[in-house]
Amino acid sequence: MNLLKGPKIAIIWTILRIWLGIQWLEAGIGKIANDFDAYGFLQGAIANASGDHPAVQGWYANFLQHFAVPNVEWFNHLIPYGELLVGIGLIVGFATIPALLAGAFMNLNFMLAGTTSTNPVLYTVAMILLFTGGAAYYYGLDRLTIPYMKKWFNNRKLNRQHHAPSH
Repeated sequence: MNLLKGPKIAIIWTILRIWLGIQWLEAGIGKIANDFDAYGFLQGAIANASGDHPAVQGWYANFLQHFAVPNVEWFNHLIPYGELLVGIGLIVGFATIPALLAGAFMNLNFMLAGTTSTNPVLYTVAMILLFTGGAAYYYGLDRLTIPYMKKWFNNRKLNRQHHAPSH
């Protein structure tokens, strides 16, 4: 039996998953309640791309300057609502793997922008939970919904194959 999986160890992964979800939920709610604006953060990250030991790599500063800043209004909504959805997904264990990937991706981007804070810890927890696979959502909605989604997709595939024209 794999030590990272199973009902008993899944209790630990569930506690860790819910804790991580709460961190994301609180961050998203805080940004939504305080009318989040990423412009200053983006400008600060771009400014940290200079000097002998820049905190932000030049290629990432270029991405921020030429893509993120011109689309800051989009990021002003994407970040807080993304954090909120990641938090909810992790707390209830629904779309757990996509939520972990999205959260880790946001953490990575925050770190690339020169922000350490809790990002390395949250990123590491997400990576650990990703390695546990299904044990991360053993006690969550995914355990109930994934079998139905697999059945639905398989039925659609069979229907497409059945109704496909013969050559």
